[in-house]
Amino acid sequence: MTELRIPELSLVVLIGVSGSGKSTFAARHFAPTQVLSSDFCRGIVSDDENDQAATKDAFDVLDYIAGKRLARGLLTVVDATNVQQAARGSLVQVARDHDVLPVAIVLDVDTDTAIGRNETRADRDFGARVVRRQSGQLRKSLKHLKREGFRVVHVLQTDDEIEQATIVTERLRSDNRCEHGPFDVIGDVHGCRAELETLLTELGYELRRDDQGRPVGATPPPGRKAVYVGDLVDRGPDSPGVLRLVMGMVESGEALCVPGNHEAKLVRALRGKAPSPQHGLAETLDQLDAETDEFRQRVLEFCDSLVAHVVLDDGRLVVAHAGLKEAYHNRASGRVRAFALYGDTSGETDEFGLPVRYPWADDYRGAATVVYGHTPIPAPEWVNNTICIDTGCVFGGRLTALRYPERELVSVEADEQWYEPARPLDPANARDPNSLRIDDVLGDRVIETRRHGRVSVREQNAAAALEVMSRFAMPPDALLYLPPTMSPCATSPSGDVLEHPDQAFDYFRGEGVDRVMCEEKHMGSRAVALVRRDGSGALHTRTGRAFFGPEIAEPLLSGLAAAAASAGLWDELETDWLLLDAELMPWSLKALELIRSQYAGVAAAARDALPHVVGVLDAAEARGLEVGDLLTRTRGRLANAESFAAAYRRYCWPTEGLEGLRFAPFQLLASSGRTYEEQDHAWHLAIADRLVEASPTLIAPTGRVVVDLADAASCAAAAQWWDGLTSDGGEGMVVKPYANLVRGPKGLVQPGVKVRGPAYLRLIYGPDYLDHLDRLRGRNLRHKRSLALREYAVGLEGLERTAAGDPLWRVHQCVFGVLALESEPIDPRL
Repeated sequence: MTELRIPELSLVVLIGVSGSGKSTFAARHFAPTQVLSSDFCRGIVSDDENDQAATKDAFDVLDYIAGKRLARGLLTVVDATNVQQAARGSLVQVARDHDVLPVAIVLDVDTDTAIGRNETRADRDFGARVVRRQSGQLRKSLKHLKREGFRVVHVLQTDDEIEQATIVTERLRSDNRCEHGPFDVIGDVHGCRAELETLLTELGYELRRDDQGRPVGATPPPGRKAVYVGDLVDRGPDSPGVLRLVMGMVESGEALCVPGNHEAKLVRALRGKAPSPQHGLAETLDQLDAETDEFRQRVLEFCDSLVAHVVLDDGRLVVAHAGLKEAYHNRASGRVRAFALYGDTSGETDEFGLPVRYPWADDYRGAATVVYGHTPIPAPEWVNNTICIDTGCVFGGRLTALRYPERELVSVEADEQWYEPARPLDPANARDPNSLRIDDVLGDRVIETRRHGRVSVREQNAAAALEVMSRFAMPPDALLYLPPTMSPCATSPSGDVLEHPDQAFDYFRGEGVDRVMCEEKHMGSRAVALVRRDGSGALHTRTGRAFFGPEIAEPLLSGLAAAAASAGLWDELETDWLLLDAELMPWSLKALELIRSQYAGVAAAARDALPHVVGVLDAAEARGLEVGDLLTRTRGRLANAESFAAAYRRYCWPTEGLEGLRFAPFQLLASSGRTYEEQDHAWHLAIADRLVEASPTLIAPTGRVVVDLADAASCAAAAQWWDGLTSDGGEGMVVKPYANLVRGPKGLVQPGVKVRGPAYLRLIYGPDYLDHLDRLRGRNLRHKRSLALREYAVGLEGLERTAAGDPLWRVHQCVFGVLALESEPIDPRL
C-alpha cells in the first residue's frame, strides 16, 4: 500500500487527463461532501456537465464553494483535469486566501489507457486528440508543481499504484489540541538564564543539570507543561544557557516552544545569510562562538524546526510570539507565520525607530485565549481574551508566566538591566490607573470573566449605559459594583398563583443543587453600600444613582460603619472598607414619584369610576335586565382595585432623616483584598445578624429558611413559610443555592430565583392579572435567565478586580458592562 499523507485541513487538487480515474479515486478516498467536481459545477450553471462554454462560470462556482468550505476549516478536494497552470493557479490562490496548504495528487496514467476509457463513455465524444493535448500539458507541469505553490505533491503513475494508494490525513504541526495541560506559558526570556531558572523554580519545576552544572532540563509539577512564547535569545547575558535549558525541556516532552522573530534572525545568521547584527544578535553569535560546532548545529536545527504558533486544549488556547488573530488559528501560510512572528505592522516606524504595530487585540473576538509576547510592557493586562506576557526582563523588568487554565500570573524580578531598551520601559509611562477612557466601554465589547468566560456587550447597549452613567451615576471611584437582574421562577402550571416555591426548587434540583436558602424578599429598593471604617462611603441604587444627598447619606453610612465596629467586623476581616448588598426601605424612598404618577393614579381612577358602574348595573338588574355576569365581574374589578391600592400602601411610610429608614443587608460582597461569593449564605446572614444586633433601629433582619431539596417535608415547610409571607401582602422570597456560588452540569447556576406573592404581582401585572393567568403562564424566561447569569458573572469579575487592587478603569469596565446589559430588551415585568 502507498500512503499519501496530506494535511487534514488542505485543498487537495486532483490532476490528470480525462479518463485518468480522478472521479473514481475521489469517490474511493473522500466523502461525497468533500469533493467538488468541475463537471457537476458545469451542470449547475448550464444544465449540461459537458458544456465547455460554461467552464469559466463553473470554476467561479467551484472556487466560491471551495473558499466557503476552507473558511469553515473543512478539507476540500477539487476533481477536474487541472492540467493547465492557469487552472491550478486559481486554486492555489484560493488556498492562500484561506491560509491552508494546497496539495497536488497527480494521476499520471498511460495516455492510451485514458483514451480507451473515454471511448467507452457516451458523454466523452471529444476524441483522442483532446486527451493527447492534455497529456502533453501534464508532462510540462509535473516538474513545476512545487514552484507553483503546492506544498505536497503525490504522483501515481500506474494502475497498481492508484489502486493501492491510501490517504492518510495528518494534523498540522500547529495543531496540539489534544494537549490539555495545565500549562505554564513563559514570556520573552532574551538570554536571561538566571531569571528563567528562578521563574521555573517558582513555578514548581525541578532543574536538571549536566556534569558542568549547566541546566539541561526541568521536571514540571505533575501534569503541567511549559510553553515558551519565543525570543529565547539576544540581548541577555546567556542565550546559549537558555537554549540548552529550553531545548532539553522540549526534547524530553516537558515543554513546547514557538519561535520569536529573534530565533528567525538567528537561523538566518547561522546559515550564513548575515542579517544585520542588531538588537543583540551580535552578542548571541559571540556567545555561541564559545560553544561547540555540534551545539551550534543543534541550535540551528531546533530553532528552524519551531512552528509559528500552537493551538492547545481543544482550541481554547493559542500561543504565538506576537499574537494571532482568529482567522489564522491553526492555519498555515507565509502571512500566518509573519503575523505570529512580527505582529500586524503598518510598515512605518515610530520615533524610536521601531515598527508601528496595529492593535489587533482590540478587535479580537475569538473564543480561544491568545497568549503572546514580543512587545515589552510594564505589566500584563487582559484585552479581549488575549494577554501579552513580555514584561521586559532583559530591560530590567520582570520575567512573567501565565498559569493556564488558572489564568494566574507569576513573575520574578530581573537581576539587573541587561540591555538598554530602544523605547523606554517605564511604569511611570503606563496608564494612570484612575483614568477612564470612553473607548474602554463604547462599541462592541467583550469582558473576560473568570466565572463565566467571555461576556459580550453590544454597541447599542453600551451607548444607552453611557447616557445613564454620564448624567446620573455616582463618581466611578465610589461605584464598584452593580447588582445583577434576578430571574423569577418558572410559572406555576396550575392553581391561582403565577409563581410558587415548587418551581424554584425544581430548577435548583435540575442543576444538581441539594440545599437552598430561602430568604425573605424585602419590598424596598436594591441598595449597594460602600462603607469605610471612617464613616465615609457611598450608597447607590442598582443603576448607580445616589439614593440621598449628603444630609442623609453621611449619617446613614456613619451608622453602618459604627455597627460594623460594634460587631467587630473591621478587625475580624482585617479591612478598612466593606461592600454590602442590601434592600433599603421603605420602597417609597425611591419610588414615591412612580407610586404617585402610576400606581396611585390607576387605583384612584378605578375606585372613583367602578362604584358608579356598579350602581348603574345594580339599577339595571333591578329593572330585570340580564347583567348578572357583568355585574359580578365589575364588583370583582372594584375589589381588585382595593387590593391593588393596599398592596403598594404596605410598602410606603413616612421618614424624616434616618428615622423610618430600614437597611436590610443580606450579603457581604467584598472587603480589602477579598471577595465572599464562595462563603455560604448562612455565613453572610450571620454577618447581617451581627449588624442588626449592633444597630436594630437602622438595620433590619432578613428572615430565612434552609431547605433540603431531597426532603419533601422540608420543601413543604418552606412553601408554607412563603404562604405566610405573601398572604399578608409581603413580596415573597428569594431562593438561593445554600453554598452561594455554584456550578452545575451546564455551567454557572443562577445566584437566586425570586418567588413573588399574589399581592405583589398585582402591582407588576395590574389589578386584574388573576383573570389572565393562562396567558401569563406563557411568559418566556430563557433570555431573562441568560441575562441574569451574564450580569452576575460580570459583577463578580468587577468585585474580584476591586479586591485584587486592579486599576479603576478595569473595575469600571465591569460596572459599566452590567449597566449596559441592563439595556437589553426584555420584559421588565419578569
